[in-house]
Amino acid sequence: RVQLVESGGGSVQAGGSLRLSCDGSSISFSSTNTYSMGWFRQAPGKEREGVAVIDSDGDTSYGQSVVGRFSISQDKDKKMVYLQMNSLKPEDTATYYCVMKPGWITLAPDSFGYWGQGTPVNVSS
Repeated sequence: RVQLVESGGGSVQAGGSLRLSCDGSSISFSSTNTYSMGWFRQAPGKEREGVAVIDSDGDTSYGQSVVGRFSISQDKDKKMVYLQMNSLKPEDTATYYCVMKPGWITLAPDSFGYWGQGTPVNVSS
């Protein structure tokens, strides 16, 4: 089955850390070897927000609200992407979605055709 499989969400106190993982190994693109994987999030009543994206060349892009606190990385051999979240704040509380697309990085959500089922992150004060 073609899908993105996320893991690692949960509850943590403010200032703590969490690490999200996403397995994209079931997905491939026939037209290109270049792809981008990353994370978006959505809190109740709010718009989707780009968190971090990495492409297969290793270039990265981060949402302004997470710069300096979150770090995205990948294992290309396994087609896995990871999001290390440090210094978490209550405003980071959201459902985090893994995304994937052919081609280069962007933080535009409509550019991503593959979305995971979402994993919840809850940060308490």
